[in-house]
Amino acid sequence: MSMAEELIKSFEELPEDKKKEVFNFIEILKTKTSKEVNKMMNIIIEENKSALEELGK
Repeated sequence: MSMAEELIKSFEELPEDKKKEVFNFIEILKTKTSKEVNKMMNIIIEENKSALEELGK
C-alpha cells in the first residue's frame, strides 16, 4: 500500500472534527511553504537587483 493510500485510509477512519483538523494542518503547511518560497525569491531579487535592472533596459 502506498503512503497516499495509507493516508487516505487513516483519514477516512477519523471522526469529522478530526478530519477538519487534518485539513487545517495541511493548509497551514501549504501557506508556510508559500511564504518560504516568497522569502527566497525576495532575497534572490535583492541580491541581483542591479543585474535585473540592467536586463530591464
